[in-house]
Amino acid sequence: MSAPATTIEQAIHTELAKVEDPEIHRPITELGMVDNVTVDGSHAAIRILLTIAGCPLKDTLRTDVTNAAQSVDGIESVSVDFGTMTDAQRKELQASLRGGGGAEPVIPFSQAGSRTRVFAVASGKGGVGKSSVTVNLAAALQARGLSVGVVDADIYGHSVPRMLGAGEARPTAVEDMIMPPQAHGIKLISIGMFTKGNAAVVWRGPMLHRALQQFLADVYWGELDVLLLDLPPGTGDIAISVAQLLPGAELLVVTTPQVAAAEVAERAGAIAMQTHQRVTGVVENMSWLETPDGQRMELFGSGGGGQVSEALTKRIGANVPLLGQVPLEPQLREAGDDGVPLVVKDPQRPASQALTGIADRLAVRRESLAGKPLGLSPAAKA
Repeated sequence: MSAPATTIEQAIHTELAKVEDPEIHRPITELGMVDNVTVDGSHAAIRILLTIAGCPLKDTLRTDVTNAAQSVDGIESVSVDFGTMTDAQRKELQASLRGGGGAEPVIPFSQAGSRTRVFAVASGKGGVGKSSVTVNLAAALQARGLSVGVVDADIYGHSVPRMLGAGEARPTAVEDMIMPPQAHGIKLISIGMFTKGNAAVVWRGPMLHRALQQFLADVYWGELDVLLLDLPPGTGDIAISVAQLLPGAELLVVTTPQVAAAEVAERAGAIAMQTHQRVTGVVENMSWLETPDGQRMELFGSGGGGQVSEALTKRIGANVPLLGQVPLEPQLREAGDDGVPLVVKDPQRPASQALTGIADRLAVRRESLAGKPLGLSPAAKA
C-alpha cells in the first residue's frame, strides 16, 4: 500500500496519475507530460507539456486535468497551462513507448508472445462489401470491451475512415512515431489520412509494402486485443506483404452468394496454402433481401458462402467454417456513408445481429501454449 500524500501538491500529482493521454492511453505522469504543479491557497496552477503544439485533443486533456485536480480536498479552482515538449523530451517519450533504448521500430504483432489476434479481411473481387464487414466487425468487437485497431490496407481503394466517421481525422506525430486517430473507440490508420483531398495513390509493389510496414511498425497501437486489416481485393502485393510481415495473421474471406464471386473468393483464401496462414472462416455478405411481407429475395443467388467454405476446407485440409450470412439492407450502406457502423447505429437490424454473431465467434481465442513461458522454476531440493 502506497504512503499517503504528504502535501497538497503530491495529492494533486497522485490524482493526475489517473489521467490518461487521450491518444496514447497512458498516464500523463508516466509520459512526462506534467511539467509543474503549484498551489496558492485553494487555487492550483498546472502546466502540461503536449507532444505537439496543435494537439487536437487539448480540450479533452484540459477537462480531465481540471477534474482530477479539483477532486483534491482544499482545491476549489484550477488553471491549466499548456507547453510543448522539446525535441529531447519527445525522443525520450518515443523510446519509452518502444520499450526504451531508442529501439528501432518493430512490428509488435509479429513478435513472440504477442497476444493480439490479427485478422486479414480478404475478398477475391471488389464490390462484395468487405470494408463494410471489416468496420462493423471492428465495432462489434469493441462493443464487447476489446481493444481494437483497423489498418486500411486497401491503399488504392481506401474507405475505412469515411465508414468510421473519421474522414477528416489526421494522425499525430511524435518524432517518427504516429499516434492513430480513434473513432467509436477504434484506433485506425489509412493512407487517406496522408493524401490531399481525394487524390489517387499510384504506387508499385515496393511502395505498397513499405506503407503497410510503416502502418504496422511506426504507428503506436498500444495493447490491442484485435487488429483487423482491410485488404484490397485479390491476391496481389499487399496480400503477399501481409503474409511476410504478419505470418501469424488469420484470413477472413468475404464473398457474396453469387457463384462467380465465390469462385474468385476461393482463390483469395487458397493463398493460405502458399503462405501457411490460417483461414479462420468465410463471411457471406448480401445473402438475401428481406421483402416487406417477410419473404427472402436472393438477388445474387444462394450458396456461395457455403461453396467457398467447403472448397477451402478440402483444399487446405482444415475446417474453414461459414461464420455467418449477412442480409442485404440499405441501412448498412447508409450507416457506412454516415460514418456510424450499423452495429452501433441500429444493433437490432438483422444485418447488425448477423455481424455481431460473427464477431462473437471471432472473439473466442484459440491459443496454444507452445513456445510460451509458464513462469515455473525448479523446486529446491529438501
